[in-house]
Amino acid sequence: MDIYSALVFPGLSGKKTILFSLILGIVFCSMPFFGLSLSKTRNDLTYEEASLLQEERLLVFGKNTLISKLNHANPEPKVVQKLPVVITAYSSTVGQTDNDPFITAAGTWVRDGIIANNYLPFGTKVRIPELYGDKVFTVEDRMSWKKGNYHIDIWFPSYLEAKEFGAKRTYIEVLES
Repeated sequence: MDIYSALVFPGLSGKKTILFSLILGIVFCSMPFFGLSLSKTRNDLTYEEASLLQEERLLVFGKNTLISKLNHANPEPKVVQKLPVVITAYSSTVGQTDNDPFITAAGTWVRDGIIANNYLPFGTKVRIPELYGDKVFTVEDRMSWKKGNYHIDIWFPSYLEAKEFGAKRTYIEVLES
């Protein structure tokens, strides 16, 4: 047995190494015949797949792509509820938060797009169309128990920005999850 075979297939004798190599070769050569090819030709693609490839330049494995077609089918989230709210703002200052001012009640780091509310479950996506258009916010924090269910707090990176925001009456759109 040569040194290459000993390194590639340790523990196999010379005849077993040759047999094992032959079996591996047959398996890899027969993959296209069993529909296991790692690529498709343009003639094998449906119109929808070809269009998606043209737009996104995706890598295709069989009939699967690296980006779901569902993302392209329904990009606009559905509004399931509109709620009247009072919106205020807060920042990561000790006087406006609990023990750790940079961690939300959901256990995530504060960041742009985080809101606090006591009514909606964590992870709920909402929009505030009158103030922010199509921007989507996520409920990841809670407020003082003294605040009502229809009160929303938007997180801002600085105390000054939160103070300048003030308080506003508007409505939110609760989005389908």
